[in-house]
Amino acid sequence: MKIRRCAVLFIEPREDLGIDWAALFSGEGALSASLRWVALAPHLDRETPIDAAQVAALGAIGQTAWTERADAERQLGAAMVESLLALGLLLDDGDGSSNIAARERDTVLREQHWRPLSAAAHMFSRWDDMQVDKGMHFPSFEELVQSYGAPPEPAIERGDSEHAIALPAAQSGPLDAQLLRRYTGRNYDPDAPLPPEVLARLLQRTFGVQLQSMLAQEALVFKKTSPSAGSLHPTEAYVLVRRVPGVAPGLYHYHPLKHALEPMAALEPAAASELARQFVADQHWFVDAPVMVVMAARVARNFWKYRNHAKAYRALMLDAGHLSQTFYLLATEAGMPGFVTAAVNEKVIERAFGLDPLSDAVVAVCGCGVAAAGQSTLELRYEE
Repeated sequence: MKIRRCAVLFIEPREDLGIDWAALFSGEGALSASLRWVALAPHLDRETPIDAAQVAALGAIGQTAWTERADAERQLGAAMVESLLALGLLLDDGDGSSNIAARERDTVLREQHWRPLSAAAHMFSRWDDMQVDKGMHFPSFEELVQSYGAPPEPAIERGDSEHAIALPAAQSGPLDAQLLRRYTGRNYDPDAPLPPEVLARLLQRTFGVQLQSMLAQEALVFKKTSPSAGSLHPTEAYVLVRRVPGVAPGLYHYHPLKHALEPMAALEPAAASELARQFVADQHWFVDAPVMVVMAARVARNFWKYRNHAKAYRALMLDAGHLSQTFYLLATEAGMPGFVTAAVNEKVIERAFGLDPLSDAVVAVCGCGVAAAGQSTLELRYEE
């Protein structure tokens, strides 16, 4: 039997601080610290405590070439090898292996061609059952100023400010109506539906295909209304429908070429409402939107070209940013506020739509709807 280390592994020394009560009562320094090692392996999707001996052993086994297990046991000891196999940090090639699940997840990770740092950042920044409005306190601007003073200036000067060249006033143009009236909606009418024709335009003009081109044999690319690295457009749109006449509440995938909603799961209205709350991590100011659209990057599409590339993951983030602004402007055109948020429970979304985080990276959730009559949450709107 042969073994090798998992494809991506980062090891972090963690420091835990505490109070040394004996030292405190004797008049000495009261702060104590203890160190521990944590292994961050994206294929495991969990933090794994290890000790210093295991750290050294992992450094002796490569992640690419397979090594005879017997040779590793002679070098490191059979108990050490077995402990690392049990943790899923070492993998073996046996059909009856006890860590076959870890090996399969490692294979998925390898097949996507992730940049190691990007894979770790993505996998270990995902939320599950986070409640932003309850489980995480965001201070108000007043509290922040009291604690830290004024924030850094909103605009800065660089270069020779005394000789700055004044530019002519920006001329009005046809995009002004949408650009200047775009704002993030935080007060949605909980009963108002989203007209199906509005949903159709939002999805088609944001995520839909406008042009097809065969750049090489079997290399079809799409042109959409937003740019995408390498013309690859890896972002998929998964839709949670709550109040759209003619479309039953449920989960859907938007097909950008067929311009169709593919049903994935039917939901009762109460269940759809609860899922919306969980999707946006209990941000109550977004929960009442009649439609939410999850933007999830199909990483194999992007990493097919940008393999193990330092900028590939950043390109996925840019994709979602471009698409969300297009969605915003189309919502504004329809007379409705939109929103986009990255403060989402990715793991809840993955379970709902059946997405694998190693191959379908949830990036953000956007939505829109009819504004409520009053404002219970602050919105920054353009006033003429």
